[in-house]
Amino acid sequence: MEITGKTKLCVLIGNPVEHSMSPKMHNAAFQELGLDYVYVALRVDNDKVKEAIEGIRAFNIKGANVTVPHKIKAMQYLDEIDPVAENIGAINTILNRDGYLYGTNTDGIGAVRSLQEENVDLKNKKIVMIGAGGVARPISYNFAPDAKDFVLFDIAQNAVQNLTDELNKKLGGNIRGYKSDPAIIAKELQDADIFINATPVGMYPNINHSVIPKELLRKDLVVFDVVYNPLETKLLKDAKAVGAKAISGVMMLVYQGVAAFELWTGKKAPVALMKKMVLEGLGLS
Repeated sequence: MEITGKTKLCVLIGNPVEHSMSPKMHNAAFQELGLDYVYVALRVDNDKVKEAIEGIRAFNIKGANVTVPHKIKAMQYLDEIDPVAENIGAINTILNRDGYLYGTNTDGIGAVRSLQEENVDLKNKKIVMIGAGGVARPISYNFAPDAKDFVLFDIAQNAVQNLTDELNKKLGGNIRGYKSDPAIIAKELQDADIFINATPVGMYPNINHSVIPKELLRKDLVVFDVVYNPLETKLLKDAKAVGAKAISGVMMLVYQGVAAFELWTGKKAPVALMKKMVLEGLGLS
């Protein structure tokens, strides 16, 4: 790949960024489609976010991903923010339209597309999710509007109450929230269509942990785990063992990147290749 004065630049800003798989994923996709783009990761200190956003304008950078800890702070320096990202209270993607910076959040879109890929329809379904933290917010705002019933659990009473109140205020009244309690979780799962783990439980190195016992899973339940390392968590192994549809968080990671890629380029992303790059980056291929 030859870099010239015509090459368009896309970046990742965050701190740290050294571990990111976005450069590997996006550069492979650009090359596959013959696009004259290059993607680099830039470490931006917490007190330099404003300057970084101004740099996107000044250097005519085509697009950016924003990762922790800048997803919230970056919002104040943009010209326009997608309404869903506004509700979520965080962005992860910026598009530069000739100096006009538009911010959006592709995390929830990534989750939706990863379920759609498995032919899971969210409409009029009962969804039960454990977790009310950072990853739960974009999922909630993208899943709850279509759900018949959306039930949230979290070990932190304040977190689940705040998110539940916020969702009901902004989206309508079909959202219920509870402090995690095994008996209530078991009751709500009896007639649930989709179960989501939006916590780090089961993530490497604690690979023998699951957020719920296997006995609560059943054949007609869709189980989605945001954890992608390991690729098959204990929760997903248990789900497969009872015949349930089990969906890994790796595709949420891929599809949030796919949505950003398509926003920047206007081209259909090579999903299979981007997935392959992520799995390679995780050492899972």
